[in-house]
Amino acid sequence: LVREGFNLNNNHYNYVPTVTGPGHASISTGSTPKTHGIAGNNWFDKKNQKYLYCTTDLDYENLGGTAYSAKMSPKNLLVNTFGDLNRLENNMKSKTISIALKDRGSILMGGKNANAAYWFYGKDKGEWVSSKFYMKELPKWVNDFNDSQIANSYMKEWNTLYEIDLYNESRSDNNNFEKFFKGDLSVSFPYDLDKLKDLNDGYDMLKETPYGNNLTTDFAFTAIENEELGLDEFTDVLTIGYSSTDYIGHNFGVDSKETQDTYIRLDLEIERLLSYLDSNIGKDEYLLFLTADHGASKIPAYLNSIGVKSKNIEEKELDVALNNILINEFGSDKLISKIVNNQIYINNLAVDSLNLNYNEVEEKIINFLNELDFIDDVFTSEEIINGTYEDGYELLIQNGFNIQRSGDVIFKFHENVIKYGNRGTTHGSGYSYDTHVPLIFFGKNIVHGQSEIRTKITDIAPTVAKLIGLKDMITATGNVLDFVIQN
Repeated sequence: LVREGFNLNNNHYNYVPTVTGPGHASISTGSTPKTHGIAGNNWFDKKNQKYLYCTTDLDYENLGGTAYSAKMSPKNLLVNTFGDLNRLENNMKSKTISIALKDRGSILMGGKNANAAYWFYGKDKGEWVSSKFYMKELPKWVNDFNDSQIANSYMKEWNTLYEIDLYNESRSDNNNFEKFFKGDLSVSFPYDLDKLKDLNDGYDMLKETPYGNNLTTDFAFTAIENEELGLDEFTDVLTIGYSSTDYIGHNFGVDSKETQDTYIRLDLEIERLLSYLDSNIGKDEYLLFLTADHGASKIPAYLNSIGVKSKNIEEKELDVALNNILINEFGSDKLISKIVNNQIYINNLAVDSLNLNYNEVEEKIINFLNELDFIDDVFTSEEIINGTYEDGYELLIQNGFNIQRSGDVIFKFHENVIKYGNRGTTHGSGYSYDTHVPLIFFGKNIVHGQSEIRTKITDIAPTVAKLIGLKDMITATGNVLDFVIQN
């Protein structure tokens, strides 16, 4: 991809929170949460007073899996994806198929007019599932793939692909920073998946190994063949989410042997994908781009061990401390509806019922947050909505702020501060380790080269739209990267 495509070395997310749901929605729509509405993986629905997952839709039953695989659709996505527009402009004769281990990684890439979105249900089944939003029942080829028990073939030992001594771009294998698989007190290779699976949610364990990516490629090939993608004059869209990198990054961190091995293996998966497309679609008869839905921070415990100041905030630490302050000041533990995405949702109903002054409650929250040594800045929703920002972290917050779905008070952690468990790491900030992700265009009508020009994740969709001959994406806030396109 780097040698023959166009590599944009300085590509960034231009909003926070940098998490999976908004990431995929921004890639596919060319807009930020301010416009496309996916304000987080979860947010608090202020109108209905409910905590909401980004792709939940109770109007549609799941196809396959069990209730665990949930009821899903792209209902919460407010604008069209490039896949949607491609189908609409081709009078629905084009196809859009989305595949990812994660439901949100599939659904939000495909959009509202996709023919199908598929994601992986693990537990005791190990099968690809979907929603009745897309179809009445799973196609025969999906059922056949699930019945073939291919997933079971990957429940095997995970060891390094090459000799571990060659893995020089990662820290030592045995350490105190990484998450354990349940039933295994070591964080060192090898891992016996078949032995550990019963304690680690069965086939869900595949997501936390490189084999989840292998399985995704297997399923993608089957989809291309059975859906006859790329065989007629109408451009089809296939999106593939290699989600295992995220699970492994969370568990083991960006500097781990496990992560290095995963990317070595992912490189081979990309090779397998390109070889398949060359043979079955035709070299230079397809367009491909590669990116990621976010980056990740280094594990705070590891950073502290090498002298870099860092901090991990335990999941409930901030929530409990703030609630106690409000109880002491106002006599109620109902004033906060939810804290998520570094945003605090104030319970206006409780404030009104107790005859409290909203501004006083808001001020108390802000003062409390400003006294914490791990918080760098605090903003009100009014400041973010009405602010005029040309750059900086404030602009990232503004781009990620959706008036209907985001919170009332927004806070910013200092660099290298995360809110997570005591092992592993996470993402979500506007610092470069979370915003900087790859972007490579490859294939038909793509110039060969590279650039250090700073590009945005929202530039992808309008560029793809131009490459495949679509009209301008009027809801996209990104720019067409004309310099990657052959004249």
